[in-house]
Amino acid sequence: MTYQALARKWRPRTFAELVGQEHVVTALTNALARGRLHHAYLLTGTRGVGKTTIARILAKSLNCATGVTATPCGACDACRDIDAGRFVDLLELDAASNTGVDNMREILDNARYAPTVGRYKVYLIDEVHMLSKGAFNSMLKTLEEPPEHVKFVLATTDPQKIPVTVLSRCLQFNLKPLPPAEIAGRIEAILGHEGVAREAGAVALLARAARGSLRDGLSLLDQAIAYGGGEVRESVVRSMLGAVDRDAVYRIVEALAAGDGPALLAEADVLASRGLSPASALDELASLFHRIAVAQVVPDAAQNFEDAAQVSAFASKFPPEAVQLAYQIAAQGRADLALAPDEATGFAMTLLRLLAFEPGAGGARVGGEQPSAAPAPPRQPDRRRGEGLANLGSVRDAVRPADGADEPVARVASPGAATGGPGRPAEGRPVPDDPAAWPAYVAALRLSGMAAQLAAQSELRSVEGQVVNLRLPAAYKHLADRAYADKLKAALEQASGRRWMLAFEVGDAAPASLASQEKREREAARERTEAAFRAEPFVRELVDRFDARIRPDSIKPL
Repeated sequence: MTYQALARKWRPRTFAELVGQEHVVTALTNALARGRLHHAYLLTGTRGVGKTTIARILAKSLNCATGVTATPCGACDACRDIDAGRFVDLLELDAASNTGVDNMREILDNARYAPTVGRYKVYLIDEVHMLSKGAFNSMLKTLEEPPEHVKFVLATTDPQKIPVTVLSRCLQFNLKPLPPAEIAGRIEAILGHEGVAREAGAVALLARAARGSLRDGLSLLDQAIAYGGGEVRESVVRSMLGAVDRDAVYRIVEALAAGDGPALLAEADVLASRGLSPASALDELASLFHRIAVAQVVPDAAQNFEDAAQVSAFASKFPPEAVQLAYQIAAQGRADLALAPDEATGFAMTLLRLLAFEPGAGGARVGGEQPSAAPAPPRQPDRRRGEGLANLGSVRDAVRPADGADEPVARVASPGAATGGPGRPAEGRPVPDDPAAWPAYVAALRLSGMAAQLAAQSELRSVEGQVVNLRLPAAYKHLADRAYADKLKAALEQASGRRWMLAFEVGDAAPASLASQEKREREAARERTEAAFRAEPFVRELVDRFDARIRPDSIKPL
C-alpha cells in the first residue's frame, strides 16, 4: 500500500479546518459571503503556514457546484478535482521554474479564454518573488485589467522582492507563524485519528521544534513515528531532535542556585559528549526561566505547567530580578552560538556567564576585575557570583528591571587610562561630589553630539570610589549607549586625571542635570523678557486703548 505523508493526508480542505490565520479566514469568508471579491490576492508568510492551502480552498469556494460560498461542499466534481490536484481551471505555477518573460506571457495568454469546466480560472503562482523583472512587467497588464472570470492568488515567503507596482494591485494578507500550542493541538488531533500512542511531552517538543510551521511539525511527526516504531515518546523525540532532557536542565538550574561551577561545566561536558544540541539546551533553559518568572509573578498561571512543582521550587530559590537576568543571558547566548568558536564553547560560556552575573543592589553586578590604576579596598567575594564590574557590550543592553525600591543600573568599566601624558594621567579638575556642581562641570567638558546630550541629561547621584553614579530620565535612557558613555567617560578622565566607571540609573526626571538647569534658565529669561515687554509704556497703551492681547510665544529678545 502507498503511504501518504501526514502533511498531505491532513491538509485542511475547508476554512473551518484551518489552524490559526483567523484574520485571513474571516476576511475571505466575509468577502465570499457578500460577493466582494478582489481579482488578485497576495499571501505572504514563512513556509508551512497555509498559503497554498488557503489558495486551494479559495479555488473550491469560487468553483463549487453549490455556488460561490465560504463553505464548499467538498463532494462535487470541482471540489474533488481541486483536492486531487487535477482541476483544469486551477493553474498552479512554480515561479522558480517559470521565471522568464516568455513563460509568463504564454501562461497569461490563456487567461482571456473562458474557464473550461469551472466558474473561475484561478492562477496560483507560488514563490512569486522569484519572477524576473520582465515577467513581472508582462503580468502587470493582466493584473490591472483582468477578465472577470480570472482570479490571481500569489504566494511568497519574501514580499520585499515583489515590485510595488504588483503589490499595489493585490489584496495582501500576511500569514503568521503558528503558536506552539496550536501546532500541538493539531498534532494531538491527528495522532488521535491515526490511533498512535503518544506522550504529551513529545508532542510539546515537536510543536516547539516546528517553529511556527505546521507542515514542518507534521513532517517531524512522521519522522518521530518512524523513529519510535509507531509510537511518539518523549525520550525518543528528544533523541531524534538532539534535545536535552528536562532533568539535565533542572540540574543546570540547581547548580546555578548552589553556585557550583564544576557541576555546570560537567553538565556542559555531558551535553557535548552525547552530541546533543547546545541551541536546544539553551532554548529549554530559557523556557524554564520563563516558567519560573511566571510562577513568581502570576502563581495561579503556573499551576498549568507540566512541571509546576519543580518550577515552584525553583521560584523560591531565585529573586525575581535574577530570573529576569538569567532569561536574557540564556536567550542572548542562544543567539550568540553562531559567533562562538564552536557551539560547545558558546554553551559553556553562557553557563559561566549565568554564574558570574547577578543583580546587585540596584543593577547587574558582573564578575571581573577592578581597573588597576586605583585599586578598590578588599571586599569579601560573593560565594556564587564573583565581584567587580565588567562591560556587557552596551550600557543599554545591561539595564535590567529591578525589584522593589532598587533602580535598574548599568555599569561601564571599559579599560584604558585618561590621556594625560606618558606613564600617569595628568592631574586635573576632580569630579565633584556635590550634585549641584555637576551641570557646570560637564558644561566645561569637550563633548559634542549625543555624548554631550548624555552629559547634559544626566544628574549626579554620588561618587563612590571609582564609580560615578548618574541618573537618566526614562525618556532619555536611549542615550545610555556604550559609544556615548565611553566618550563621556573619556572626557571625565581627561578632565580629572583619574580612571572612572559610570553607573547609570534610569528613573524619573533629573532636576539637577545641566539640561534641566538650562531649561530653568531659559524659562526664567523668557519670563523676564515677557515682563519687560508688558511693562513697556507703548505696549501698555496698545493693550489699554485697543483691548489688545499679547501672544507670549511671539516675544523675541533682541
